[in-house]
Amino acid sequence: MASAPQSQRPTYGNWRRPRRPGLGPLGLIGTVVTFCGLVVVLLLSLVSLPLAIGVLIPLFLIVAPIAVRTVDGRNVYQLIASRIGWMNRKSKGATTYVSGPLSRRPGGRFSPPGLLARVKMREGRDAYDRPFGVLHHPGRNFYTVVLACEPDGGSLIDPEQVDIWVASWGDWLARLAHEPGLRGASVVVETAPDTGTRLVAEVLPRLAPDAPAAARAVMEEVVARYPQASSEMHTYITLTYGAMNNRRDPEAVVTELAMRLPGLLSGLVASGGGAAYPLSAERIAEVVRVAYDPAISSDMLNARNEQASTGLEWEDSGPATAEETVHAYRHDSGVSKSWFLTLAPRGTVRSNVLRGLLEPVQGTRRKRVCIMYRPIDPATSARIVESDRRNAHFAASSGRGLMQARAATEMRAAEQTAAEEASGAGLVEFSLSLTVTVDDESQLADAVTTVRNLQASSRVQMRSADRMQAAAFTCALPVGILPWEHTLIPHSIREAL
Repeated sequence: MASAPQSQRPTYGNWRRPRRPGLGPLGLIGTVVTFCGLVVVLLLSLVSLPLAIGVLIPLFLIVAPIAVRTVDGRNVYQLIASRIGWMNRKSKGATTYVSGPLSRRPGGRFSPPGLLARVKMREGRDAYDRPFGVLHHPGRNFYTVVLACEPDGGSLIDPEQVDIWVASWGDWLARLAHEPGLRGASVVVETAPDTGTRLVAEVLPRLAPDAPAAARAVMEEVVARYPQASSEMHTYITLTYGAMNNRRDPEAVVTELAMRLPGLLSGLVASGGGAAYPLSAERIAEVVRVAYDPAISSDMLNARNEQASTGLEWEDSGPATAEETVHAYRHDSGVSKSWFLTLAPRGTVRSNVLRGLLEPVQGTRRKRVCIMYRPIDPATSARIVESDRRNAHFAASSGRGLMQARAATEMRAAEQTAAEEASGAGLVEFSLSLTVTVDDESQLADAVTTVRNLQASSRVQMRSADRMQAAAFTCALPVGILPWEHTLIPHSIREAL
């Protein structure tokens, strides 16, 4: 009797690191400088050989640091610039932040520091009359809305349903490329040990006065012990828009965002996001406040359960004190360390490849995983995939041995990407950051070991955000900070490097 074939679990993958233009590791700018320098050297050699050698040596000293790169693709110039920037900030005292009534900050309030110093909060109401907060970044005239959702768990779910959710999520990301003015999006998954406040507020007031003593004792013991083995998980989606229809009035932008929210939220529900809703200005301020001061998490929940509102404003959501070091970021009642993605999982992966990275971790106060997306418009997507396809064919035809085998794999991946893009799929650049918060610096070593183990189980490679811990901490918050929009060198020039 033949047995029925078992359904295969779906696999995913085919993401590729953007191919850098230019010759090898030189990049476009390094290649242009090299060829122009060699032409000058050849012309000078016709006049004077010592003069040509005198030009060739400086040319080599200029180009060599561009060719030497780290595992994550940074060259020597970028490493030097990072260290110079750090020393400059430290000499100016920018690595230490103090706020409040006794500080030198105007207004005497606890405003957020760093990249959030100039951000303003606005609030509107969507089509269902729900309040939603809008973060206005006046420096670049960006507007960010924050959505919260309660995703359905992956346990006891059929592989076919998981595949449908992944396809719906991919369709939702592809739709973002058609959103007018959208500059980037992010998904933030935050986990923390359960304080038990919500369980106490839910169970104890419902105990009947005439309940048996044994039943009451059992319920009180459950309330006391359950939080020790449980955790809380929050998922936020941020959408950051630039100038929409050339509108300069912030109120008009908020009104337009209110009309777009219902369609965006319905797409999240179809992607397995569960109940999705926009966050109000007060809730956004609470999330940021708890991130800087994790010890007040239970107090914040108690205030919300008792009074249905905390009354917290954006101008008071920052830390009282914060200090950035080379390897960590100290803020109020916590010490945080952040990492950036350098290599995504290679090959095909299952839908649960990041499960270990997203799950709660014992011994940490809070953990945030931020997946950042940069949707690319259809016209640019077609140009990128065709360029990658030509480069992959050239590499496959000119390589030898092992390099030829890798180039052939790259060619197949480029062909599949081009076919999917031609059929309507979207092209999205993505990255990932991870922030772990502990109570004091003595626990950082254990946290680093834990993160290293999580990287191995999730098949990702990450590097510590040394000398930029404060900025990395802010980027992992659900506030719509797009790292590629806050670099000193424009994104297009960085790609050429």
